Amino acid sequence: MATGGKAVLEDVPSLDLMTELLRRMKCSSKPDKRLILIGGPPGSGKGTQSPIIKDEYCLCHLATGDMLRAAVAGKTPLGIKAKEAMDKGDLVSDDLVVGIIDEAIKRPSCQKGFILDGFPRTVVQAEKLDDMLAKQGTKIDKVLNFAIDDAILEERITGRWIHPSSGRTYHTKFNPPKVPGVDDVSGEPLIQRKDDTAEVLKSRLESFHRQTEPVIDYYRKKSIVAQLHAEKSPKEVTIEVQKVLS
Repeated sequence: MATGGKAVLEDVPSLDLMTELLRRMKCSSKPDKRLILIGGPPGSGKGTQSPIIKDEYCLCHLATGDMLRAAVAGKTPLGIKAKEAMDKGDLVSDDLVVGIIDEAIKRPSCQKGFILDGFPRTVVQAEKLDDMLAKQGTKIDKVLNFAIDDAILEERITGRWIHPSSGRTYHTKFNPPKVPGVDDVSGEPLIQRKDDTAEVLKSRLESFHRQTEPVIDYYRKKSIVAQLHAEKSPKEVTIEVQKVLS
């Protein structure tokens, strides 16, 4: 921002300013919420629901990977430390990540609360997160577990085919192309992502269950876990989420 932010605001179109003011007024009546989203590998529908929850409850979306990259790019004190670790090929320490979350949730956009995505992945991280929030006098309100049967996930993921240049996606069962293996629009061949194979999925699921199940148990003891039926259609899952959060 320019000095004091004034010059920048003067350049913002009136419509955008009014829209943002109206959004903030609407948000002011919303209850604060601090949420954690836990979902297995891609395909659990977490990515579809988080923007909907973010907009509905005026929360900020904190994806730890993006935040780390932003802290490194912005050369914040924590970002500089994180970069040192990454350059050495080390994992960024839990304390650093919690510190970056701590900084992020003080921003005005996080005033109503936040959605944490991709963290905590271990019980130690969950404990550190709880300690940090306790110091601020807050706590996690709900943990949304996008539970889905491994076999259904496998069907969802291994059936995905992509048209590389346009990003159009197909699914052999749920959204097949008109001609198998060929993009409807361009007629070019479809490819399958390297990650979208049964083998890759199997190893991802194994590490997910090994690491993340204990985290779900940790929060379950606090009675804040909501088990969602992630195999349902996105619309049905949205309704489930709204019930849980209302």
